[in-house]
Amino acid sequence: MTGYAARDVASEGFQRSWELRSVNGRGLDMRLRLPDGLGRLDIALRERLKKALSRGSVTLSLRLTREAGTSGAEVDEPALLAVLGALSHVRRAAEAQGLPVADPDPVRILTLPGVMAGAGAQADLPADEALLAEFDVLLADFLASRAEEGRALHETLQGQIGQMAPLIKEAATLADARREAAGTRLHEQMQKVLDNTEGADPDRLAQELALLAVKSDVTEEIDRLANAHVPAAKALLEAEGPVGRRFDFLMQEFNREANTLCSKSGDATLTQVGLDLKVLIDQMREQVQNVE
Repeated sequence: MTGYAARDVASEGFQRSWELRSVNGRGLDMRLRLPDGLGRLDIALRERLKKALSRGSVTLSLRLTREAGTSGAEVDEPALLAVLGALSHVRRAAEAQGLPVADPDPVRILTLPGVMAGAGAQADLPADEALLAEFDVLLADFLASRAEEGRALHETLQGQIGQMAPLIKEAATLADARREAAGTRLHEQMQKVLDNTEGADPDRLAQELALLAVKSDVTEEIDRLANAHVPAAKALLEAEGPVGRRFDFLMQEFNREANTLCSKSGDATLTQVGLDLKVLIDQMREQVQNVE
């Protein structure tokens, strides 16, 4: 299920920009993007996400910047000299091989790990408790966003399930009418075979025709759609807790019954009803991918 929440917090000399988003996914896939020095929060944040979510591709990002006038950072002279010495060594080696070397960018040198003392010092960063409390507020907003979408999704699926009932009822009516006509047609065909075949066993022919009639019968498919799958879908809509994976499986069963109905129908009108069912089922399958 898709969802989005963002939160900006300024305190302790830092500006924190949180962002949490998710898109559809069969399982729970989490990607965390944390600033240097805050990797220690990874496990705690993942645990909070696992407790709240069961599926979806989730991305959490935190950007940390110092407020103006509170940089608290100084150049670490030994680290800077070590970096410059390494750059000089690289330049000499490159020139010895006749390779051109561009002048280093001072700004990029300052961003190298360890060059700016205090900029990434763990003790200088906001406290873990404060950051986790901010995340809890962000997560609550995120879940509220998903809940709002869930209510809209519930109405959509409810409407689609409601559209199935008249289609299944029409299929049952057409199947009954087809059964009477098919019986008459099979009897006529059997009589023609008997009239034009010497030595044919009438009982054997009757058995073969009966088998054909059974193979073309769609009563079981219609019955499962009407009395098993539709009630199961309604029950899942009203169930508490995550139901997305069960809904996925149920839609596969819906599709299997509709495919069999079309392949066995032997009637253009009944086949069209089966195709209408397949279109509706495909639409539902797309929506079900959003279900938690």
